Amino acid sequence: MKIHHIAIICSDYQVSKKFYTEILGLQILREVYRAERDSYKLDLGVGEHYVIELFSFPNPPARPSRPESCGLRHLAFSVENLEEKRDELMKKGLVCEEIRVDEFTDRKFFFTQDPDALPLEFYEA
Repeated sequence: MKIHHIAIICSDYQVSKKFYTEILGLQILREVYRAERDSYKLDLGVGEHYVIELFSFPNPPARPSRPESCGLRHLAFSVENLEEKRDELMKKGLVCEEIRVDEFTDRKFFFTQDPDALPLEFYEA
């Protein structure tokens, strides 16, 4: 029917929590600490929509990211004004690629990354 959520395991919970909430502006829907697993679980949303589960676990293995390794390639966020979003993120200290144009849709997009080098795409709606 639809994608329910995306789960991300981060290496530094506080850094990633700040990134996804303060830099990207996702809303905290619920945060729990699971003592038996020494793990946080943070439910994040865009507007009213539940989107991401952010997890912390002790000593998670590194995720191979580049070049084009198997697995999740990137997360993509839809935005209304791509130039404004890119400027906003760069003012917050993110390194953003130059804006490109999708050869199939003629829509503009760019990439940046989260604190664990997970590629993030911003795509103009």
